[in-house]
Amino acid sequence: MALVRINKDLQEMATSPPPNCSAGPVGTDIFHCKGSIVGPKGTPFESGVFELLITFPEDYPFNPPKMKLLTKIYHPNIGKDGTICLDILKGKWSPALSLSKVLQIVCALLNDPNPKSSLRSDIADIYLNNKTKYMATAKEWTKRYAM
Repeated sequence: MALVRINKDLQEMATSPPPNCSAGPVGTDIFHCKGSIVGPKGTPFESGVFELLITFPEDYPFNPPKMKLLTKIYHPNIGKDGTICLDILKGKWSPALSLSKVLQIVCALLNDPNPKSSLRSDIADIYLNNKTKYMATAKEWTKRYAM
């Protein structure tokens, strides 16, 4: 079941890729993929390319893929180790979500951080209390690590 669904999701990515997102298998193992997201316009991540590691569980789509950002990023919802704090990657997962939709949601998170559900309270505090500093630092990290 998982193999069929992953193939379907990857085919959708190939024929109808979502804006600013891509993904494909690492070698011949479709359970392990790499993806990328181009930072959304109008954000401090604009034009940066952020790489992700995507691992599908054996029981996909009944459980979410594991996603980890490989590119360093200054964002309250992404941990130092690349862990992404997103409810759909945990308890709010739905088998109706495809890889394409999940990547679009991660991309939207770059555009609209959720400081109340952060993995990095230090960055969340700066985001809430000094947005100018947050934007400048995020932009600098994007230039340094994602370009």
